[in-house]
Amino acid sequence: MDTRPLALVTGGSRGIGLAICRELADTHRLLVGGRDAEQLAQVCADLPQAEPWPVDLADADAVAAAAAGVEELDVLVHNAGVEASGTVAELTREDWRRVLELNVVTVADLTRALLPALRRRRGQVLTINSGAGFTAGAGGGLYAASKFALRAFTDALREEERGTVRVISVHPGRVDTEMQQRIQAGAGREYRAEDHMRPETVARAVAHALATPADAVVESLSIRPA
Repeated sequence: MDTRPLALVTGGSRGIGLAICRELADTHRLLVGGRDAEQLAQVCADLPQAEPWPVDLADADAVAAAAAGVEELDVLVHNAGVEASGTVAELTREDWRRVLELNVVTVADLTRALLPALRRRRGQVLTINSGAGFTAGAGGGLYAASKFALRAFTDALREEERGTVRVISVHPGRVDTEMQQRIQAGAGREYRAEDHMRPETVARAVAHALATPADAVVESLSIRPA
């Protein structure tokens, strides 16, 4: 019987999420979350003791059903999310609803559903936030608002669960991912991979934070390109 801790990583089929799954694969059993079942199966085929967890996080009923099958959980990594850009004058009500739903509401809902499983294992919740969780600029208000809200969520959850579930907020700067390529293209800027961190670098920071002994917690971790 494999007694390694169980980790669920949302958005685990690509980018930072995939790098986190690969980094944790030697030390954890994995549930790899995502919407594309075929892509998840391909990822899990290359990872020891990894199982696909195909769930559309925007579907409340699907989240509740999938979470009900997880009785004990050691680590929940919230990595899934969407980017957004546009000025306040350009953005519509639907733009605001879509991004806040996917970057904040789904995180809160999944966490609520899995809290009993996390409490049983005195587990950890880790959110992949952003530098935008601390500051906002022109054209980035919507994305930053979602990440500010995500930081508020983790701050509140940490105090509510202190002594039972550890809560970590990781704030990467620019990372070489498909999402970052879209962001830079939307801003009309040239994309140079060498100006960004590798997803594997963020994954190592995540693993380091999760490996902190049980008498402490890395509450907030910022990591930036050198």
